[in-house]
Amino acid sequence: MKTFILILTLLFPAMMTDAQNATEIVQKANDLVMGKTSKGITTMTIERPSWSRTVSMKSWSKGNDYYLILITAPARDKGQVFLKRKTEMWNWMPTISRMIKIPPSMMSQSWMGSDFTNDDLVKMNSIVEDYNHKIIGEEKVGDFDCYKIELMPKENAAVVWGKVIMWISKKEFYELKIEYFDEDMKLVNTQTAGNIKRFGDRTLPAHMEMIPADKPGHKTILDIEQMEYDTDIPDSFFSQQNMKKVR
Repeated sequence: MKTFILILTLLFPAMMTDAQNATEIVQKANDLVMGKTSKGITTMTIERPSWSRTVSMKSWSKGNDYYLILITAPARDKGQVFLKRKTEMWNWMPTISRMIKIPPSMMSQSWMGSDFTNDDLVKMNSIVEDYNHKIIGEEKVGDFDCYKIELMPKENAAVVWGKVIMWISKKEFYELKIEYFDEDMKLVNTQTAGNIKRFGDRTLPAHMEMIPADKPGHKTILDIEQMEYDTDIPDSFFSQQNMKKVR
């Protein structure tokens, strides 16, 4: 068996290493963005042809299992909280004192009227675990040389997208461009990133734009104002009880 594998490696080196390398690249990019834990302040601007609005938020995450977002502005949305705990997502609405469980069928729906989906914000599906990865090219995005990687859902993965293509910088592992496709392989959204800044022990794109393919004049912008990584956050922080009192 070892001899057979050696022969395959010699004859088809790209076949033996491409999937592994593609997955490693996606893993490193994901680790850079997520860290073991994260805590930050972000501003989201929703732009439409005739209006725009800004939403401010605080966020906390731990690995891929826990995510909590607190809306701090505008006044009408202030205090609203979103929680992802493993495979479940909840929304606390203080104005009506109601806790709402968000079903998996709504993960592809717009988050707070933006061009981001519920899944985009809380990363219910793992780009590492739920997809197969393949390097399909190398392209430049801005000043960065990037790997172009295709992500196809694994057979039993309950994911939102039919296909994802990512442009990840070779040296820094920045996620500089992402295209999201539906089950019919039609382009739905394009995410771009830039404005590289230092946050603690790492540098990251601090400015992201999500642009829908078929809605001219529509765009949602995310700007990271502050971000801390790898601080100690207990699992108990990500609870329904804490949703009602987090500040």
